[in-house]
Amino acid sequence: MKWRGRRGSTNVRTSSGGGKMIGGGIGGIIIAGILWLVFGVNPMTALQTGQVVTGGGSSATEVATGNDRDTQFVQVVLADTEEVWGQIFNEGGKTYQEPSLILFNGQVSSACGSATSATGPFYCPGDQTIYLDTSFFTEMRQNLGISGDQQGSGDQENQGRAGDFAQAYVISHEVGHHVQTLLGISQQVNQARQQVTQAQGNHLSVLQELQADCFAGVWANRNQQRVQFLEPGDIDEAINAAGQIGDDRLAQASSRAATPDSFTHGTSQQRVDWFTRGLESGNVQSCDTFSGAL
Repeated sequence: MKWRGRRGSTNVRTSSGGGKMIGGGIGGIIIAGILWLVFGVNPMTALQTGQVVTGGGSSATEVATGNDRDTQFVQVVLADTEEVWGQIFNEGGKTYQEPSLILFNGQVSSACGSATSATGPFYCPGDQTIYLDTSFFTEMRQNLGISGDQQGSGDQENQGRAGDFAQAYVISHEVGHHVQTLLGISQQVNQARQQVTQAQGNHLSVLQELQADCFAGVWANRNQQRVQFLEPGDIDEAINAAGQIGDDRLAQASSRAATPDSFTHGTSQQRVDWFTRGLESGNVQSCDTFSGAL
C-alpha cells in the first residue's frame, strides 16, 4: 500500500494512559473475549462484556509527533479518511466532523470508560474518538492469523505485523462507526436495542458492524480514485482480515460453539461480502445493511 509522502492528520494524539483495570491486564483476560471484541467494538457491548469499565473522564493526551512508522502510518490513513468522507459529506450537502484518534499503550481512559489493549481498537461516540493500541497490528498477525504485506517489496518496518492495508482497514472500519454516529445511525441502533431481546439486539449489532465494514470498502474505493494508493495484494490483505475476524471463525478458534444468536459482528463471509460491496460500489447507499430493521 502506498502511503508515504501524503499529509498526516493533526487529529492523532497520544495518551499518557489512565483508568482502572479489570483483572490485571491482558494476561488475565480470556482470549475468546479478546477476539470477540476485535474491530469496531460497540461501547454498549464492551460495557456488557466487562472489557470496558465505566470510569468517566479521559486520559491526558498530546498531539502525536512521533517519527516512528506506526504513528506516521496512522496519521496518513486518518488523513485519507478525512479527505474521502469530507468529500462524500460535501456531496450530500453536509459538513464532515473529523474524529480524533488516540494512540495508547496498555490502557486508556475514554468517555466510554477505561480500556486495555485487550479490548482491541474501538470508537467511542461519547467523545467521537477512535482508540488504538498499535501493538494490535502485531496481534493481528500473531494471534488472529491475518496475513502480512503481500507486496514483494513489503515495508521492512512492518515485518511481523498484519499487512499495511489490513491495518488501514482496521482504522477505516472504526471511522465507519464515526460516520454512523454523525448520520444518527448509531443512536437509532442503541435505542432499538433497548426495546428488543438480547438475540435481536445482537442482530442489530451485527448489522451495524457490517455497515462499518461496507463503509470501509467505500473509503478504499474513493481513496483509490483520489490517490491510487493500492498495490497488488492489498485487497487480498483486507479480505483476509475480514475473513479472519468473523464471529464464526473466532468461535471455532476458541473451541466455542458457533451460535448465531450470540454473534455481534457477523460471520466471516458476511464481513467479506459487505466490505467488498462497498469497495466495488464506492457508494454509501449500497451499505444499507438494515433494510428496514430500524
